[in-house]
Amino acid sequence: MKILVPIDGSARADLAVQYVLSQMSNWVSKPEIFLLNVQWKVVNSNVKFFIDPQTVQDYYREAGLQALAAARLLLDQAGLSYQYHIGVGTPAEGIAQYALEQGVSQIVMTQGGESNLQSLLLGSVTSRVLSLAPCPVLIVK
Repeated sequence: MKILVPIDGSARADLAVQYVLSQMSNWVSKPEIFLLNVQWKVVNSNVKFFIDPQTVQDYYREAGLQALAAARLLLDQAGLSYQYHIGVGTPAEGIAQYALEQGVSQIVMTQGGESNLQSLLLGSVTSRVLSLAPCPVLIVK
């Protein structure tokens, strides 16, 4: 079994990791765990004239590692192995695409870390993942 846990850096996102940890005794064998953070693409082509592309990549990596830090710590403390990935783009589409590429069995996530205004304007990432995901999605409250 392969489980994908999208992490947006919010405190709520760690609830999904805690849920996966709480279910470990229910599985016959330990699942493969994938942590994913998708950074919103904030740089357009014009900005690349003023900022070195490596600086932009370093920014995405730093922000992604910071977002994943608490989830990684929880898994490290539990002694579980996992893989992590930092993507860039639109979160819902990035989550669905990564799930497809990795052949995950299930996505375990919480309901958004986005503000009500952001959710209203952009749509809920969770709702979008539900419609795009190639596998079952478990929402942890």
